[in-house]
Amino acid sequence: MRAKPVSADIVIIGSGFAARQLVKFIRQQDKSVPVRIIAADSCDEYNKPELSHVLSMGYRAEALTRQTAAEWAESQNIMLHPFTRVSGIDRAARLVQTSAGDFPYGRLVLATGAGAMVPAVKGRELIYTLNSQQEFRQCEADLTNAERVLMIGGGLIGTELTMDFTRAGKQVTLIDRSASLLSALLPPEIGGRLQHHLVRSGVQFRFQTELVELARDGDALEARFSNGERGRFDAVVCAIGLRPDLDLAQKAGIEVRRGIVVDEALATSAPDIYALGDCAEIQGRLMPYLQPAMLAAMTLGRNLTGGGAKLTLPAMLIKVKTPDMPLHLAGDPANPAYQWQMAFSATGLVAKGYDERGVFRAFVVSEDHMKMAFSLLKEIKLADAA
Repeated sequence: MRAKPVSADIVIIGSGFAARQLVKFIRQQDKSVPVRIIAADSCDEYNKPELSHVLSMGYRAEALTRQTAAEWAESQNIMLHPFTRVSGIDRAARLVQTSAGDFPYGRLVLATGAGAMVPAVKGRELIYTLNSQQEFRQCEADLTNAERVLMIGGGLIGTELTMDFTRAGKQVTLIDRSASLLSALLPPEIGGRLQHHLVRSGVQFRFQTELVELARDGDALEARFSNGERGRFDAVVCAIGLRPDLDLAQKAGIEVRRGIVVDEALATSAPDIYALGDCAEIQGRLMPYLQPAMLAAMTLGRNLTGGGAKLTLPAMLIKVKTPDMPLHLAGDPANPAYQWQMAFSATGLVAKGYDERGVFRAFVVSEDHMKMAFSLLKEIKLADAA
């Protein structure tokens, strides 16, 4: 009996930023290799960073769409399966099992992304998250009409949303279990400066505080906090981080730790199966940012079309999109071992972090000084190479 021929199809599970970039780079190398996209969402393209500005800019959920699924499929010559659930991967038969049937693969890419985390408290079903266009669509009316908003989480997204909601005229209370704003990204002195901007805008902060319980009380939500205090709000939004979607990989026996483990070629522990984007663990780290996703897509696009590329990640710029005090940073500014040189002025700040050997390892610049970011990035790269 003759063996069944192996499919030539490249099958990608997911349709987010990493998946779309991968399709673009595959098509730059090969116009005709069969590419199939399977995703649980609509497969419409939207600009995810704009979710940090939806209320102050008056955006509607539908207005975020840049390209419909049909337009994408036609422009890139791909087979598209929106609103399709993947139930499993049969590695022996090289099949992806879905709600629309089984699809063979030659190479399989997991771009399953990450879901927004919500605290495991009573009333958690009343909490909104803003990790996708679909999530914004579900809470758009409530958030637009809300006057009092509780923000859970003082990290990157929580801080951006807090400023956005404040600029839209909302009264925002932010709680976080840490002792300062953006504690995982910034030294306390710089986080404190941004916090001061937000306080002047009317934001109330409750640090070293967690949500214990949430309940509907008439037309409001009553929150109970770990410090014993209570508060009444019209809406509660959570931005405490993302959890990579590892279910498919785990069921298929693919190695996972914090994310789906990949090597420098983006290959997983399973033959002909790859991963990239928010679900992937690269060099032992999760990197839910646009630049590493784009570089990973470029590398994998070459490898899936006959190349032998290896992913290299330079020092990467992180942008904190808080219009009243925007920040650019790189390196590891929250590292407590670094010694800092900081210059504050009416036009912003410039902060440089040095390790114990005096090597330049991190920086933060704000406002008018953000134009320095790219030249400083080159200096960090040289320091790392030294």
